[in-house]
Amino acid sequence: MLSLNLTKKCQVAFFFALSILVQSCIKKEPLNAECDIVSVTLSGDKLNREPQIFNDKVILIVKNDVSVSNLAPEFTLTPGATISPESGTPRNFILPQQYVVTSQDGEWKKTYTVEVRRNNSVNLYYEFENVRIVSALGGACSYDVFFEVGTNGKEDWSWASANPAYALTLQASVPSSFPTYQGDAGKFGKCAVLVTKGTGDFGQRVGKPLAAGNLYIGKFDMTNALKNPLESTQMGAPFNKIPVSLNGFYKYTPGAEYCAASENGELIPQPDKVDEFNLYAVFFESVKGSEWLDGTNVLSLDNPNIVATAIIDDKTAKEDWTAFSIPFVFREGKTVDPEKLRNGKYSLTVLFTSSKDGDYFSGAIGSTLMIDGISIVCQDK
Repeated sequence: MLSLNLTKKCQVAFFFALSILVQSCIKKEPLNAECDIVSVTLSGDKLNREPQIFNDKVILIVKNDVSVSNLAPEFTLTPGATISPESGTPRNFILPQQYVVTSQDGEWKKTYTVEVRRNNSVNLYYEFENVRIVSALGGACSYDVFFEVGTNGKEDWSWASANPAYALTLQASVPSSFPTYQGDAGKFGKCAVLVTKGTGDFGQRVGKPLAAGNLYIGKFDMTNALKNPLESTQMGAPFNKIPVSLNGFYKYTPGAEYCAASENGELIPQPDKVDEFNLYAVFFESVKGSEWLDGTNVLSLDNPNIVATAIIDDKTAKEDWTAFSIPFVFREGKTVDPEKLRNGKYSLTVLFTSSKDGDYFSGAIGSTLMIDGISIVCQDK
């Protein structure tokens, strides 16, 4: 009997010790070091479209009749993170407001600027005079981000490009070694320069052996860049005017050898083909669930949301600055609903690329497109 009691006591002691050990191991698991805003909501029917969340900025686009002086955004954060001021705190968004997100482990902080806009249009004239330099890979490289200035003299919105994805190839260090950068020899001062680049061993391993320089109105989704590159280009911004034509100046020099990407990520020369650039604008209706276009549908003939397009015809080499004026052509049966226009239900994107087949990783390394003095002519209201 004594032996049996001792055995039971030993079993109890063993399981007690085991439970302490398990709890100790759980407590020693590292805390989350991420400090990101994942999603944002506003109570009631205030938002006109999905929030735009960038690395350090959030843009909320509300309906025209919504007062912005007392809004209480509610944030979803990475697990364990906290935000200050607290989620759901009423604030005056006549001016942008800042929030600080702190990681679960308390070691990392990120400051977000949250801006609330109504259904305002993007600018109608672009000279590409303004860039900010963004550091990537812990300071190992940096690239240009073009931005436009609002009436208050401050940055209003940024152009998107695939530069963030190109940083992963380790083929670039300074802005001018990236596919998209600011050049000095513009038609009017500075200009945007787009160059088709090789992506090195990294690009070949992932089946993406080259990267065309590109620039567009919208957002680049870095999280989707490798898995679904065509869907990573989220194109479009609110536009409350009816576009008539897309105008500007360009120069284009195709690279020496056009190549097509093979299934194993190699570039296969196509001797009879010469690279061409692309330049176009798309005016479309923004509907819930389809608030932007991407590389899979931006020019699709069967996309029911596209209202009108302006696409350049001549995509061949031009040594000197060449003027263009492209009319917006409305698709059959498409008209503009004045009420939808007032309520911000339409969007516009403009895109430039140094290789028109670059979204399929084909083109000529060295192809260079320079653009400047871009304007959008619209109907008078």
